Amino acid sequence: MRLVDGMRFAVGTLSVFPVRGERVDRVVAGQAMILAPAVGVVLGTVAGLPLFLPVPALLGAALALGLLAVLTRGLHLDGLADLADGLGSGKPADEALAIMKKSDIGPFGVMALVFTLLVQVVALAEAGFAALVTACLAGRIMLTWACRTRVPAARPDGLGAMVAGTVRPSAPWLVTLAALLASAAVGLTVDLRTWDRPAEPAGELTSWVTDAGLGLPAFLTLPAGLLAGLGAAMLLLRRAGRRLGGITGDVLGALVETATAGVLVMCAVLG
Repeated sequence: MRLVDGMRFAVGTLSVFPVRGERVDRVVAGQAMILAPAVGVVLGTVAGLPLFLPVPALLGAALALGLLAVLTRGLHLDGLADLADGLGSGKPADEALAIMKKSDIGPFGVMALVFTLLVQVVALAEAGFAALVTACLAGRIMLTWACRTRVPAARPDGLGAMVAGTVRPSAPWLVTLAALLASAAVGLTVDLRTWDRPAEPAGELTSWVTDAGLGLPAFLTLPAGLLAGLGAAMLLLRRAGRRLGGITGDVLGALVETATAGVLVMCAVLG
């Protein structure tokens, strides 16, 4: 029953899908953070559908990421902007947290949003559907890592306080290992399907990106991208932890977007 409550909490918190949770406590929150990667796979799969439309690659990527923002209520993008404003202010932890809690977005937040979305769109235009699903998976794996027992909450209230320290230390490693194996298997499937397919000439808008790719097979590219995304988000988690004293809901959102961008960029470079 706790597993069902955890999945409801994960879906209701991380997506726009209406789900009613009958029980909400720290035990359920811990289950939700472990199950969050499964929600990420669903979100990435649905959000990636515009990539199959007969439109230019950049437009399809923009539509896919726009749909992903709708499916998540823009929650993670908002967290990214708030964290950028808090860290960029250079203020002590208490003042930085107060800045992050405000409803408006400052210059650091705007720059972070514009740059991150630009990078994600261009990278996704090259990386493709499987990379988007892997990116959404990696973003939610970071929630599992960020909520392990050694990471405190920066505030006594809010989402961060609810989920901080609720995940046992072994869970992130197991989830990450499973994700690496799954991404490699998906990549192998992609490679087998495209093995005999002739390469299509790149369009004018994306040829410069295509030419920059290393052309590695997907069964290597997807796991490498997942690790790169997690690594980038880990650095941000460490920075936020030192500056703020722990995690908040905004920190969690920023970690999701950072991991997502990291995966897409690495897949675009290696693929």
